[in-house]
Amino acid sequence: MRDIAKSGKSAGKGALGGMGSFFIVMLIAMGAYSIPPVRDAIGSAANIVFGPMATIIGVTDNPQLWVVMILILASITGCYSSLLQKYTIDYEKMQAVQAKMKEFQKIYREAQLAGDEKQLKKLNDKRARMMEEQMAMSQEQFKPMGWILIVTVPIFIWMLWTISRMQAAFDLGTIVAMPTITFPYLGEIGLNAISFFLPAWILWYMICSICLSQVIRKALNIGGL
Repeated sequence: MRDIAKSGKSAGKGALGGMGSFFIVMLIAMGAYSIPPVRDAIGSAANIVFGPMATIIGVTDNPQLWVVMILILASITGCYSSLLQKYTIDYEKMQAVQAKMKEFQKIYREAQLAGDEKQLKKLNDKRARMMEEQMAMSQEQFKPMGWILIVTVPIFIWMLWTISRMQAAFDLGTIVAMPTITFPYLGEIGLNAISFFLPAWILWYMICSICLSQVIRKALNIGGL
């Protein structure tokens, strides 16, 4: 039962970490996208790679395959970020520090309940060192973020750039219909339609990215962030 609880806790932490990373990427991408020269430069450059990929997948002839395209891009970013985290973060050391802190907190609470002032004074001196260790480990978790953004932000901007151009073409009547995506309870909605305060394609990308990241992290035996 303890192992099950620990596994569930790690999965929860990993999911929250994945969601936090996703929103960081989204905010940076949205900021870059709001500057037309930056948006067009990144979108055009990324299109050199992802344009042919979209053609191979069949998105050009069948826009409904955008759902598959987003799934593939989410798997690329999930795999890339998970591998970077695996080889840049010392998870064994991080887990050791967390276990050490948990044990320290237990001892500290016992000393507080017992009213042992001498022990509390000794523990307070140790507490500062423990907090420094924990802070160092927290900072280490952000080491791969820069490298992750180098790949993830251009992919996200390319999707924004391409789908926005598709929406503009639809508004002008150049294309007959926008691709759709089907969600439970929501049914079939347009790829760029707002659902849960986000465009449907961003919601789909977020679901794919977080779920696939968890599978990849489990396969690579990466601890929860």
